[in-house]
Amino acid sequence: VQLVESGGGLVQAGGSLRLSCAASGSTFSIITMGWYRQAPGKQRELVASITTGGGSTKYADSVKGRFTISRDNAKNTMALQMNSLKPEDTAVYYCNAYVRYKDYWGKGTLVTVSS
Repeated sequence: VQLVESGGGLVQAGGSLRLSCAASGSTFSIITMGWYRQAPGKQRELVASITTGGGSTKYADSVKGRFTISRDNAKNTMALQMNSLKPEDTAVYYCNAYVRYKDYWGKGTLVTVSS
């Protein structure tokens, strides 16, 4: 499975960005997809995830009500709509796909929120 992120950039606090992730390869084997982020000096953390089958979603408490994850199984894409961005949302955002017993990662896209 190969993953390619797009949509990062610089935005002012309170603004919005939409990240996209395109999956290719053995996409039929993907169970869950998600977005993780890693800020400088911090560990990588889960931002949001969505299952392939039922579309069940999960969000980090810090982004609930502001971020929305979605997936288009027909197009093998996933998106993260980020609203009301805060400076603490600044990080490299990574697309993740979980296949049984293995995680796949994109190279990441930088999101910078200025105050």
